[in-house]
Formats: sequence, structure tokens, C-alpha cells
Amino acid sequence: MKRIAVIGGGISGLTAAFTLEEHRRAGAHLEYLLYESSPRLGGVLRTDKIDGCVVEAGPDSFITEKPWAADLCRTLGLGDQLIGSNDVDRKTYILVRGRLVPLPDGLMFMVPTKILPTALSPLFSWKTKLRMARELFIRPNWPADESVASLIERHYGLEVVDRLADPLLSGIYGGEARSLSAPAVMPRLVEMERRHGSLGRAMLAARKSKKISQAQTQPTPPLFTSLKDGMQTLADALVSRLSPSSLLTNAFALAITRDGEKWLVSSTSQQDQFDAVILAVPTHAAANVLSTCSPELSAELSAILYSSSITVGLGYGRDVRQLLPSGFGFLVPRSEGRRILAATFVHNKFPYRAPEDRALLRCFIASARAEEVWQLADDEIVRLVRRELQEILGIHAEPLFARVYKWKAAMAQYGVGHLERLDRIEHLRRQLPGLALAGNGYRGIGVPDCVRSGSKAATQVLTFLDLIRTEKPNLDN
Repeated sequence: MKRIAVIGGGISGLTAAFTLEEHRRAGAHLEYLLYESSPRLGGVLRTDKIDGCVVEAGPDSFITEKPWAADLCRTLGLGDQLIGSNDVDRKTYILVRGRLVPLPDGLMFMVPTKILPTALSPLFSWKTKLRMARELFIRPNWPADESVASLIERHYGLEVVDRLADPLLSGIYGGEARSLSAPAVMPRLVEMERRHGSLGRAMLAARKSKKISQAQTQPTPPLFTSLKDGMQTLADALVSRLSPSSLLTNAFALAITRDGEKWLVSSTSQQDQFDAVILAVPTHAAANVLSTCSPELSAELSAILYSSSITVGLGYGRDVRQLLPSGFGFLVPRSEGRRILAATFVHNKFPYRAPEDRALLRCFIASARAEEVWQLADDEIVRLVRRELQEILGIHAEPLFARVYKWKAAMAQYGVGHLERLDRIEHLRRQLPGLALAGNGYRGIGVPDCVRSGSKAATQVLTFLDLIRTEKPNLDN
């Protein structure tokens, strides 16, 4: 009987444990034990039901284009829970000099593909619009690893970095475009530049190809997918499929060390021996437990930075719902000097999120802005968020409810050189037989990426232990 430790009970760790459980039920001679340092499982997947509203503490959805989370939901019997975003009403605003300006039609991955909407948009100056026109004649380029800001600035200038690239990435990574690696964060744009030179020409070609493909197959899928009863539904379904005796909460992993050909896991609750270990925790936590076993790997893992975030959910009545503009919400450039980085009109973005007489808003603060207010009490954070919403949207009403959720060092920042660091990490990991790594610190920060990462890590240890013959994880297609 082979024994496997899974350290971390977020979506990556739960997916890894579920993959092991599926193989155990299919006849593999294994047992596993999952360690979670907090009292609850599911990590950032947490949903509260308040006054008829579905309030997400962490991610509210995932990108439909990445299939692994939706595939897992269907495997778990949650196919009827999957809901798509209301893309017919999709409109996003950018705050410019205190005024909400809609993103022009035709923007794809920050790249303008329609001349007239871009030319008529007040979002960009005429100088920037002329630069967008000249961008169509840029030749193919093979630059070294660079930041997203550097890539976008070379093509479109600083204004597009400030008003578009930085706000969009802040809403996803909670970081800054000047710090994030273009190949790690936006590999599609990097490949387009290498093949076409002009990002605009590349996007036009991609859009034409996509239209032909869709005409031959199906309608366009929604941009985002969520679950009818909230994202925590996914975590709860995973937990329900695992053996309760295999789950340890309030069990903080202190260290993992080699013990001959075995692994020794020392936690606040016990010390135990295993044949393999899956580390499904943030890289800074993985670095801590590996510091004795492999100082070199620990150092590489600790070099991956993380940012903190604060999510504020606010519920209002019918009057505020009627006051708000259409669309999904707005993004705030750093040059505006606000605390809020983004706000989502949740009742517009997804069905089943709020009654018809309720408005549900979700405000996001991250990175340095989150650290500046981290020590404030929840009611103080709510007050500053309400003040900014009043100035931006004209909301004077008292909220029917307000909830503040803080996530310390939870969002990985893929800095310049990230992909090269991952190569070094993989080289060092292979020197530690039976160790696998999973989580949002490696090759994707979203829920589908974490699902894929957890499934792949489980398959790696199953293969190492000769419990399966090939490395083809169920969710890694």
C-alpha cells in the first residue's frame, strides 16, 4: 500500500486528492492524507448567501476557454450548475479623469481590431489613435523576456499601458503590468508578435479564422463561467467525494524531509511517513517546508512573489440597481489615485446572483493599495469603498449589507524571468523522487489552471509509484 501526502486544501490540493481517490476506487493500492492549515477546505473558493444574493469571497468565475474546471464540474455531477456570463450585456468601463468611459467595441486582449469604434472613443488621445494605426505595419520581432508594459508600450505607447493593460491585469493578477512577464502572463500576444509583428494584424487574422470556425460549428460560448449556487459548490462537491478520514484541517505542515526512500511530513497535529508528497500550497509556503530538504529549490520557490487582495461585497436595493449603468463594471487606472482597482456589477454579469430588486456590487483592492488599508477594521474599509463609489457612480444610499474578505499573499505574480525560473524549479524537483508541486504559482492563476495543476501533480506521483503507466491526468487535456 502506497501512502501519499497532499499538503494544501485549496482547489489544487482538493483536485489532486480527488484524482488519487478516483484511482483508489478503481483499484490502485494507495491511501492519501490531506493537510490543511485552516479550519475549512476550499481555499479562496468561498460563497456566502446574504439577503437572497450569492456573494463570492474569492473568484466569482473562470475563463470558459480553459476547459479543466468545467470538465471537473461535469465529472462531479455539477453540469447543471454551470452558468455563463450575460455577454449580450457585456460592457466594461475605464475610469478616466473621474468619468466612466466604455471600452470601444472590437478590443481583443487589449488590441484594437475595429477602426471606427476606436477612432471615436474618448478613451484614447489622437496621438495614441495614430500610433494604433501605425502599429499595423510593425514587422515580426523576437524580444527577450520583458514585462507586459514593455510589450504594450512598444506597440501602442504609455497611454494604453496606463488606461488599458495595467487596469486589466490588476483585475486578474492584482499586480502591475510593469512587473508581470509578457511570455508568462500573455503568451498569445508574444507568439502573435513573433509571427505577425503587428498585434493588430494578428488579431484580425485570428478573428477571421474564429468566425469561419464558429460558422461551421457552434455559437460563441460565454466569456466567463460560474456555478449557479456559487463557486464554493465546486469545493464542496470535491470534499464530498473524499474520505473524511483522509482530511486533516487545522493541520499546519511544518516541514517535509527525506527519510531514506520515504518522505517524513511534520505538522502541528502529527508526524507521518509517506511514499510521495504533493505540495499544493503557495510557493512561499512550499519554500518554507522544503528549506531543510532542498535549500536550492526553496530559494527558487520563495523568489516567486505574491500580492494580497481585499474583496468587498455590497448589496443595495432597487433604486441603486436602476441608477447603475449597464454592463459588467469598471476598472480603475492607477493614475486615478483611487483605492479600488475594479468594481463588478454582479447582478448584470451573471444570472442567479441577486433578486430583481437588488443590486450586488463587488469591489476589488489589491497589491500596494491593499497593504495600505490592510490594518483597517472592516467597517473602515467599507466606508472608504463607499466614498469612492459615491464619487464615481453617485451612490449615496446605505448598503443593505456589506462584507469584507481579505486574502493575504494569495495571488502569484509572474515576474520577468518566471518561465526560466520554472525550468530551474522543475530540474530541482526531479532530484527529489516522489515530490510534486501544484498551485497558482506556476503556470496559471485561475481556477481552471489550478484544477489542471492539481490533477497533473497527482498523476506525476501515481506514475512515480507505478500505480498508473502513463502521465495522462483526467483533467489535463
